[in-house]
Formats: sequence, structure tokens, C-alpha cells
Amino acid sequence: MKPTTTLRVVPARYPLRQPGALLALFILAAVVQSVAFNPRWEWAVFARWFFDPVILSGLTQTLLLTLLGTLFSIILGGLLALARLSPSWLLSGLAWGYIWLFRSLPLIVVLIILYNFSYLYDTLSLGIPFTPLVFASYQTIDVLGQFPTAVIGLTLVQAAYTAEIIRGGILGVDEGQFEAAMALGLPARRRTLRIILPQALRAIIPTGFNEVISLAKGTAMVYVLAMPELFYTIQMIYNRTQQVIPLLMVGAVWYLIVTTVLSVIQHYVERWLARSATRSPRPPFWHQIRQRLQSRTVSQGVSHVRSH
Repeated sequence: MKPTTTLRVVPARYPLRQPGALLALFILAAVVQSVAFNPRWEWAVFARWFFDPVILSGLTQTLLLTLLGTLFSIILGGLLALARLSPSWLLSGLAWGYIWLFRSLPLIVVLIILYNFSYLYDTLSLGIPFTPLVFASYQTIDVLGQFPTAVIGLTLVQAAYTAEIIRGGILGVDEGQFEAAMALGLPARRRTLRIILPQALRAIIPTGFNEVISLAKGTAMVYVLAMPELFYTIQMIYNRTQQVIPLLMVGAVWYLIVTTVLSVIQHYVERWLARSATRSPRPPFWHQIRQRLQSRTVSQGVSHVRSH
């Protein structure tokens, strides 16, 4: 009988890991020192304005624009995605044209055109086209103010991107799921809402949250409407005080906080959706750190016992 050989397990070595980590920490420490201890950043001015009621009022407008823009773009984008997937060439063509148009136009152009809509059209009328019959008429200057214009502009542009994200998620579902749902005789609405969309959400959520974060930052574009959201409010203050850098840092930190909260929400939504796909979901980041510290403490205790 051929003698068995004992295999020697050699752990993988990463000789550049520790030097790379030390270099990264060195660069991080240098950046923190240069920012924290440079008096030209004017951190006292930053602290003075960070929780100022005017800044918080602008932040509230930014959050409200983000919320409404996200909600309406999901509704409109979902309808556009279903239209793009429709067998009707008319619905599919109209949806494609909308997506093509609003993905091609910059947001700032859409906002300026909407803001000057009352110049282009004095009234909005509801009636039969190409006939004098009109059922209702409204003055555009009374309908499209600053806030409605900002919400409509953000929604129109964002819906085009959201539609393609939802369409891609639906197309990512295995074709067999469609066939099985049709074989069960389920109506189209039930197939979409109960079988297709729950599976497509796992592909939609990561990219969708990226768009929500971009929308939160994109609300700064409504400064062209002279609307007092966060960025426009900061502009008005530093134009008066000439303290540009510390006030821009106020805005930057508030945007960081908003995007961080959205990223945390995205993390938990993805974990919740992954319950049906993975048997053992990945633990949260801080749980991983705690497990590593505990395992390191145990290994150090074992080595200490062995040395004695």
C-alpha cells in the first residue's frame, strides 16, 4: 500500500499589506492635520453657521425636494418601464422617446425652460385639440411657482433614468419565471406585482439608491430658480459675508450626512431583500469588527497559555 503523505498547509502571505496600510494611515493623518489645524479653513465660522436656522430651513427644502422627486420619479419611471416592455409599438415608442429626450437634456436646461413656461404659454387649457372647445383654463403664472417647477423638473429628468433601471431589473429576471406565472394562469398585473417585481428589486435597489443619492445632490441645481434650498441659501450667505470656504464646508458636510443616511438605508433594504436569496446573510459591518476583535483576543489568550 502506498504510504499517505501529510500535506503541509501554508497560509497565504501578503507582504505589502501592512506597509500599504501604514502608508494609507500616514496619508490620512497628513490630510486630517492639514484640514483640522489650518486656520484658513475658519472652523469657527463653520461652527457658527452649521446649525443656523437659515441653513436648516434650506436643508429642509432640499430633503423635501429629494423626497418628492424620488416618489414621483418612481411612479412615472415605473409606468414608463412597463410601457417600454409593452407589446404595443405605440406605448413602447412613446416611452422610448420620453426617455431619449430627458436623458439627453441637462437638468439645468429643463428647470430654466419650466421656469419660463409662463412666458411661452400664458394659460394651460383642457379641451379638444385643433378645435375651439375648451373645458377649463388656468393661468400658468399661478400654477408653476418655484417649488412646483423644481419638483416637476427633477421628476421629469429623474423618471427617465429610473425607467431604465426598473426595465433592466425586470429583464434580469429569469425567463422561466414569466413562463411559470403564465402557465399558472395568473393575470398580467398579479404576475408583475407578486412574482416579477419582488425578484427584480434585488437588481433595482443598488442602482436605484445611487440615483436617489444623485438626486439629493442634484437638487443644488434648482439654485437657478432662486429657490432657497441648501446650496442657494449658502450662496446668499457667503455673497454677503465673503466667507466662502467655511460656508461651502457647511453644505458639504450636510450633503455628506444626507448621503450617508441614504447609504445606511440602502444597506438594510438590501439585507432585507436578500433574506430569500441567501441562507446566512452577511452580518453588519460593526458585528464583523466585533467578531474579529473577539477572535483575536481568544487567539492571544491561547498563545499566552501555550507559552506558559
